[in-house]
Amino acid sequence: MSQMMIQAAVTMGQLQNKLDNISHNMANSQTTGYKSRQSEFSSLLFREINNLSAPENAEGRLTPDAIRTGTGARLGGVHLDLAEGSIQETDRALDVALLDKDHLFQVQTTVDGREEVRYTRDGAFYLSPVNDNTSLLVNGEGDPILGTNGPIQVPANLDDVNINDSGQVIGIQNGEEQVLGQLAIVKAERPRLLEAAGDNMFRLPDEANVEAADVFTPVANAGNTKVLETSALEQSNVDLSEQMTDMVNAQRSYEFNARTLTMGDQMNGLINQLR
Repeated sequence: MSQMMIQAAVTMGQLQNKLDNISHNMANSQTTGYKSRQSEFSSLLFREINNLSAPENAEGRLTPDAIRTGTGARLGGVHLDLAEGSIQETDRALDVALLDKDHLFQVQTTVDGREEVRYTRDGAFYLSPVNDNTSLLVNGEGDPILGTNGPIQVPANLDDVNINDSGQVIGIQNGEEQVLGQLAIVKAERPRLLEAAGDNMFRLPDEANVEAADVFTPVANAGNTKVLETSALEQSNVDLSEQMTDMVNAQRSYEFNARTLTMGDQMNGLINQLR
């Protein structure tokens, strides 16, 4: 196969990954708190030039020291766009929307038999009974929402439960209010390190070799700082018109590279027919 055809084939495979990412964004355009993913491409030829000029990048290389051309482009990375989505009122007491784009709720999940803390912008919370006397504040998947003292427990005999704009979970019984817990909201100081973990949550990648304390700082609340919009939810920040434009551009690039393969095959056929 010629270098031209190799370049086109490699790029087509990476463009397919971009199209998959765009379709995922569009499918979640109505998902509460969803953050769109942005694809970034890099030239493999540029990478080879860097390897040639920096010997430490080519350690263990078995091929000669030369630039290998015709390797196409690759998906350099998929980054989260943490821009805020619009806030929509729901008139539901356990719906809350974060006001700062770098603020996140903490969720306790179980992965492969071990507990793991994950992060989300989705503020649609519910009460899940643990026994006849106690419920837990959970997300839509049934995972406990963490407070400053662990999962927030709610007595079952309360008349009403709501969340105020400073993140305090308030229980009401016989007209009397009591603070049941404080949402453990954190600020992502290095949001670029976050990766999608499914179920509208984020996590720190294993290969990042960083601790949560290096990335997040607790949002200190004393009951008088507004960090939430109550009875409201943050909508997805996906811009459908932008996604449609990206999809058309990616499809055209895919078609051009497919045409390159076809033309390369035709040229090889002509060469083989020469006498």
